[in-house]
Amino acid sequence: MSEQTGPAPAENEKSPDQRAEAAGESIPEAEGTHDGAASGGVTLADVLLAVEELWPESLAEEWDAVGLVTGRPSQPVRRILFCVDPVLEVIDEAAAWEADLIVAHHPLLLRGVTSVAANTPKGRAVHRLIESGIALVSVHTNGDSAVGGVSDVLADAIGLDAVGPLTKAANGLPEEGIGRVGDLPEITSLGDLAGRLFGILPAVAGGVRVSGDRDGLVRRVALCGGAGDSLFDAVRAAEADVYVTADLRHHPASEARASSSDGRPYLIDVSHFASEWLWLPAAAAALDNVLKDQGHSLDIRVSTINTDPWDFILTPGEG
Repeated sequence: MSEQTGPAPAENEKSPDQRAEAAGESIPEAEGTHDGAASGGVTLADVLLAVEELWPESLAEEWDAVGLVTGRPSQPVRRILFCVDPVLEVIDEAAAWEADLIVAHHPLLLRGVTSVAANTPKGRAVHRLIESGIALVSVHTNGDSAVGGVSDVLADAIGLDAVGPLTKAANGLPEEGIGRVGDLPEITSLGDLAGRLFGILPAVAGGVRVSGDRDGLVRRVALCGGAGDSLFDAVRAAEADVYVTADLRHHPASEARASSSDGRPYLIDVSHFASEWLWLPAAAAALDNVLKDQGHSLDIRVSTINTDPWDFILTPGEG
C-alpha cells in the first residue's frame, strides 16, 4: 500500500501492496485492519508491552536507538501507523488520519543531536509529532533480529526453506539474529531469482542490481534486509550461492567478487526501503494479533508514503 512519490522503472508498475500480495503477505486494509471501532482505555503503555513482546529491545544492536521517542505512556491510543522512515511527510499522513502512534522501523534520532529546534529537519519532525499528539516508537535492529522480523519476511517472500540466522543474536533465541540463510525449494538461475525479487518488492527507482552470471545456478541464499555489507564473512561461512541485501558499496562488493574463485556468492543489491517495506504488513498484523489477545481493538494501517530517497535512474540500453 505504497504509492509512488517519484518515477519508477516503466516495467515495474506493481504497487507495494500488489507485490506483497504476490509474496503471500497479509496486508491491512487501507482503512484499518478491522472494523475501526477502537476500544476505550488503551494506553501507549499497553501498546509498548505488546511491542516489547514481539520485538524485545534486548535484541537491538548496541549502537542502535530503539524504543519510545515521543509520547507519554499514559496517553490513549486508538490508531497506529507503521512506516519505514518517520519523515515529515509520513508524520503529516499520520496526523491527517488522526493516528496516535507511529511505529517506525528506522530511528528518528539514531545519532546524537544538540538541538531539536523547528528550523532543523529532525526538529521539525519532533515538533510535528508533539504538536499533533503523536507518539513515535522505533523498532529497528530488534525488528531485524526477532522471529518474523525483516529478514524472515524477505526469506518467506522468496520461498526459502530451513531458514536460520546469518549471525545469531547475543541475547536471543537460537533462531534470532541479523540476516537469514536458507535454501530454495529448487535450484534456479541467478537471473530468475533476481526477477522474482523484482516482482515482489515495491516499485522504486533503483530497481534490482545483480553481480554474477545471469545463468549461474543458485540454491543456498543468504539475505539481510537493509544494509548488509558488513556480513560478508558470515555469508561466506554459510556457503551461500547468492547474497541478497541493500546498500552494497563499491569496495565491499568488489572485494567479495575478487575473493571468490567461482564467482560465488553472487550479489543481488536491492533498495533499502523496499527490502524493509515488506515487513510492515506482517508487523502490523502481528501487533494487531497480540493486542487482540490482550483484549484491545485498535485501527492499524501501513503508511502509503514511498520513502525511498531516489526518484529516477538512467541506465544504458541492453541492446
